Amino acid sequence: MTQPDYALPSEYFERDDESADELFYIAPRLVNHIDERALAAATELYRRLLPPSGAILDLMSSWVSHLPPERRYERVVGLGMNEAELRANQVLTERVVQNLNREPQLPFEDATFDGCVCTVSVQYLTDPVVVFAEVGRVLKHGAPVVTTFSNRMFPTKAVAIWTALDDQGHINLVAEYYRRAGCFTAITAYDAGSGRRGDPLYGVAARRVP
Repeated sequence: MTQPDYALPSEYFERDDESADELFYIAPRLVNHIDERALAAATELYRRLLPPSGAILDLMSSWVSHLPPERRYERVVGLGMNEAELRANQVLTERVVQNLNREPQLPFEDATFDGCVCTVSVQYLTDPVVVFAEVGRVLKHGAPVVTTFSNRMFPTKAVAIWTALDDQGHINLVAEYYRRAGCFTAITAYDAGSGRRGDPLYGVAARRVP
C-alpha cells in the first residue's frame, strides 16, 4: 500500500462561502437534490457494486440513503451534518453528526465496514484525500466504496476546483482522490445516466486494497 499524497494545491479547496458549515446546514433540507431518475441510477449502481449484506457506511448522509430497498444490511451507519435529517432516515441503524471539513478523521475502528457510499456530496469536501484515506482505513480489505455525483451543487459551498471543472473533470478528480489516498485499487468510472433527459449521474468506485 502506498502512502497518501495530500499535495494538491490548497487553493483548489477554497470556497466562496467560508463561514462555518454548521451554520449553512443548520436547517434540515428534506428534499432530493437531483431528480428521481438520477437517484434511481445511483441506487442501481449501489445494487451492482455493494455486497448484499454486512455493514455499510453512508458518508455525508442525509434523510435518504438511496441503498437498494430490498437489501437487509446488518448495519447502516449514516455520518452527516444535520441531526434532523439523519433522524428522518429510517434505513440507518446508527447516526453520527460530524463535519468532515473540520474533523476528517472517522470515529470508527479499522476494517469495520463491508462497503461505503457517498451520494452527491463529494464536491463539498475541503480535505478529500484525508477523508478518502480514512474511508480506506475503516473498510475491510477488498471492500467497495462508491462515490456518486451529478452536476448539481450548492455553488457557494462547493470547492473551487469542482466548480471549475466539467463532468469529465469531476470524474477524473474523484479518481485522483482515490489514487492519492493510497489504499484503493480497481478505480473505475461509471456514466450511469448522462444520455437521458434530466440530471446526469456519474460514479467512481474502487476497492480497498486486499
